[in-house]
Amino acid sequence: MSKKNKFGTFAGVFTPSILTILGVIMYMRLGWVIGNAGLMGAIAIIILAHVIAITTGLSVSSVATDKKIGAGGIYYVLSRSMGIPIGGSIGIALYVGTAFSIALYLIGFAESFNGYFDLGTSINNYRITGTIALVLLTALALISTSVALKAQFFILAAIIISILSIFLGTNEFAPEKIPMFASEGAVSMEVVFAIFFPAVTGFTAGIAMSGDLKDPKYSIPIGTLSAIGVGLIVYIALAVFMAKTINSELLKTDYNILMKIALFAPAVVAGIWGATLSSALGGILGGPRILQAMSVDKVTPKIFGKGKGKNNEPVNALLLVFIIAEAGILIGELDVIARVVSMFYLTAYGFINITYFLESWANPDFQPTFKIKRWIGFLGFVASFGVMFKLDMLAMFGALAVVGGLYFWLERKEVKLQSNDVWRSVWENVVNKGLKQIDSQATTESSNWNPNVILFSGASAHQHFLLELSKTVSGRTGVVTNFKLILDKENIKHQKKADQIVRDELLTELGIFGRQIKVDNIYTGITNIATTFGFSGVEPNTIMMGWPKGLENSVEYSKMTETLLHLDYNLLYLDFDMKTKFGDYQTVDLWWRETDSKNAEMMLNIARFIIGSPKWNKTNIRVLFVNNNNVNKKIIKIKISKLVEDLRVNVKIKIINNTVEQKAFYDIIEEQSVSTDLTLVGIPDYKIEKQAEFILKTNHLFENIGSTLLVKAANNFNVLDLDFSKKQKKQKNKKIRI
Repeated sequence: MSKKNKFGTFAGVFTPSILTILGVIMYMRLGWVIGNAGLMGAIAIIILAHVIAITTGLSVSSVATDKKIGAGGIYYVLSRSMGIPIGGSIGIALYVGTAFSIALYLIGFAESFNGYFDLGTSINNYRITGTIALVLLTALALISTSVALKAQFFILAAIIISILSIFLGTNEFAPEKIPMFASEGAVSMEVVFAIFFPAVTGFTAGIAMSGDLKDPKYSIPIGTLSAIGVGLIVYIALAVFMAKTINSELLKTDYNILMKIALFAPAVVAGIWGATLSSALGGILGGPRILQAMSVDKVTPKIFGKGKGKNNEPVNALLLVFIIAEAGILIGELDVIARVVSMFYLTAYGFINITYFLESWANPDFQPTFKIKRWIGFLGFVASFGVMFKLDMLAMFGALAVVGGLYFWLERKEVKLQSNDVWRSVWENVVNKGLKQIDSQATTESSNWNPNVILFSGASAHQHFLLELSKTVSGRTGVVTNFKLILDKENIKHQKKADQIVRDELLTELGIFGRQIKVDNIYTGITNIATTFGFSGVEPNTIMMGWPKGLENSVEYSKMTETLLHLDYNLLYLDFDMKTKFGDYQTVDLWWRETDSKNAEMMLNIARFIIGSPKWNKTNIRVLFVNNNNVNKKIIKIKISKLVEDLRVNVKIKIINNTVEQKAFYDIIEEQSVSTDLTLVGIPDYKIEKQAEFILKTNHLFENIGSTLLVKAANNFNVLDLDFSKKQKKQKNKKIRI
């Protein structure tokens, strides 16, 4: 089977993006924008449009580096990060906007083509030329995506030559005085902005090719932002040049003025045709991939999800793009189509920015490699909808209603699609009415594990470190409540509720809730709190405390442990080394064995939160697996790498062969983790009567290594199959049969 073709940053993202940015608006309407708005007004419009483009580009680039990226561009990125309802509603808006933008580019091509060959400049003439161009480009896309992308290199060269020809051209039409602002009788700034805005929407052409990229997490941020930056420089430079070289009346009325001032007019013609046709081709290639990805997820009809050939080309989706684009061509007026396209893109960009803002603010699982400030997303949202409000208030409310309707329609399909949803984290931050929302949408999926910790830190010299670690492993939105237990064996007089609340400087600094409770017995007190504490929406799911020493024969401690296990809490016990503390906060070891099927996944979740903490953000994490069954190391490493990759934690994997020596598990830990800053070890399943033996062995381990966190996962964590010996036997049997 032939391998699927993949493209790099330049061919797959930058080139289709920059060709769409330096397109029909630059050649056919930038002069008109300057003529109506004046030089300063035009620059203000260019900068405002790029504020929206840059913030959206940054937002989508950050989201794109959070999870694995497949086909579908912005839709795929948002649906996998925010959930199907958000991704689908924005994806549909983008898809329609992309399809209409094809018509925009082809009507622009028709204006230039017909004017150059004197084929007639009526709307019907433009419709005929635009339709013929659409048929030819669709045929090219059907023949080969690779050929279409390679053709864009020649078009890029033509655009560069045409721009140079413009800058080296004549100044015979130069004005006596450069108009800085709009003159009397000029078109309103709102209309001018609406017609110009599609010029900056081209960066989505590259993102739409996400499924065809070699390394989308690298290529999308670099290619997208580079294209936007280059486009901004070119537009401002051209605006200044045209204002100095051409008088405003010509700029307003002559859409082909660039050909007349250029050093070599045919170069400009080639640039215009290349830019308009390549921009249309970018939409023809990218639009169907958005629809195909939505259809695969059952957001849109399945028929559009089917592809053909080795690259799974979205033929059915392409035909629908053709129909929508043709409907736009039949409108026939570039200015009208530009305003329609602007509304679709502004709506999509506004929602992209606000969903990024919510994701980065509320979701503890959001850990992109390309990090930006949260306020950038909010700025992009305000700018997008502020501009929409100014352009057309009714259109803005209509767009909100349509996207909102799509969201609630898709939300009803959420159970079938089983996608994640950022709103759970949002409601946890908002707290107020959100508690009911969280309760109704409660999820037990460990991939979205949000630790809510009941902490029993006690008064000790290392309490600060236990509090610090509890906040670290709970992430940004997890709730930690620290209980101080006051032993009062008679316990006759109950505390007032107000007296139970503890507020001190350390707890406030760490963001931990404090409580103090009188109990007549420490162990029954812990059991009672674990049984009753919490409320709907943010139920505690984790108990954390210091490791008990000297309690190996305590019946009360055994009963408490048995109850906590029965309640199905995640259990975390910290043995803190007062000498080494947490060292330099630079090394963490995760110890796995065949019996750690659930503990292993919980450790990976804890590791994700640890590396998100400022103190631990430069840490090196190792997963160490003890191979007791002579399993091929390569098989184990591949399997563990896949498990680690799915949870997006960068770790080093070390396989320790123990087939011959058969050393005790704890002895191996002593050898390998003696200098580790924090070691995570799973608590195995054992009968409660074996607790004393387990504690004694564990105490001996703690004497020889640094600070250690013992982990016991609850049943809601997935079982990771770490028994590799079965798989090796199956593979050997298959070879024998062959």
